[in-house]
Amino acid sequence: MDRTLTSTDLIVLVGYATALAGGQVLFKFAATQYPPTGSWTQRLLAVAFSPAFISAIILYAVLSAFWVWLLTTIPLSVAYPFVALSFVLTLLAGVLIFGEPFSARLLIGGALIVSGLLVITG
Repeated sequence: MDRTLTSTDLIVLVGYATALAGGQVLFKFAATQYPPTGSWTQRLLAVAFSPAFISAIILYAVLSAFWVWLLTTIPLSVAYPFVALSFVLTLLAGVLIFGEPFSARLLIGGALIVSGLLVITG
């Protein structure tokens, strides 16, 4: 089923990818709260019960249900490549929020992902 994406479809898919990236940011926030000392079980439990980790899990549960709803109208072969957009958004969030290093390789890789999406959405 070859179907042209509407502007609403594009907005929803980009929103979905943005929310996925938001979940990764929440996981990173949880990781920054990882205590440097204590037994591994104490440290793991500290992360598991952190508000950022719990929020990320809830967000991903909601996004899973939303994904199924999306697939009722958008073909998987068209919708799934938009998940790759979350990689680019997560990369940008890592650089902008967490001060992670940015390189030409990351820029080129992100540009290739976006280029691929442009080809798919044609």
